[in-house]
Amino acid sequence: MRKEYVVVRVDAAPDASPSVIVSLSSKKEVQEKNGPLSSPFGKTNVMGFSNMNDMAKELNKMMSGGGLGMMGNTTSIKLDMIEYKKLGLSVGDKVFLDLTKAESSGV
Repeated sequence: MRKEYVVVRVDAAPDASPSVIVSLSSKKEVQEKNGPLSSPFGKTNVMGFSNMNDMAKELNKMMSGGGLGMMGNTTSIKLDMIEYKKLGLSVGDKVFLDLTKAESSGV
């Protein structure tokens, strides 16, 4: 199976190893997120709040990936620096992942 993704983030590995974490999102999600008249801060509409509970719910939803330009569903891959430099990846690049099931020898 072949899946198409877009690189949305490149971060240093949290374990201080010489590697990077490449975060990928499906091309469909990126296109939906960056539709016409989209804001870099997520939703373009402004909502009023009648009480603090409503505000807390919306803030929680926004921080979990619904706003601030964050992606909710991402796939992350850890690459060592040699692999990363060889691929020459940067944010916005289109990549493909080929998924295959390993053949088992009956064990």
